[in-house]
Amino acid sequence: MLFAHDTEVALAAATALVNTAADGEERLPDPAALSTFLDTWEYTGSRTGDEAELAEVHQLRTVLAGVWDTDEDGVVAVVNRLLREGHALPQLVRHDNWGYHVHATEPTASVADRMGVEAAMALADVVRAGALDRLRRCAAHGCDDALVDLTRNASRRFCDSSCANREHVAAYRARRAAG
Repeated sequence: MLFAHDTEVALAAATALVNTAADGEERLPDPAALSTFLDTWEYTGSRTGDEAELAEVHQLRTVLAGVWDTDEDGVVAVVNRLLREGHALPQLVRHDNWGYHVHATEPTASVADRMGVEAAMALADVVRAGALDRLRRCAAHGCDDALVDLTRNASRRFCDSSCANREHVAAYRARRAAG
């Protein structure tokens, strides 16, 4: 494991959130889709389930998307902004099937604040580890999805197996055509 479990989950969730707007397709079109996303990533705390909450998460998504396209100072600025605006107060907690992990907001904080602060805490670990190169874009032709490379040897190039398979098949066909 490269980072603590909760850091890796927060990085994966932030990446998944960024990718809900990839390729010009809106994958969080309504509060019900947001609720499903929050359930999938096991976000706890209060929810309003309304359009205002969805709009706040869409704004957060835009802020987080910029992390994949900036330098270390830009990432630090985003991290500090999200921690400040989310009124971060890190605490160790244990609940459900999770051992001790860090919650940095009150359970009553807005969904967007909780998501933003969790992402910021995880990104702070990435910056501190000098591992910003682990945040990259998919190398597949025509795909610009964000990815976080949590492999031991930092070898992940594609956002998912379908992009990897498509690129490998294209390379194979190109080799066969050339040979």
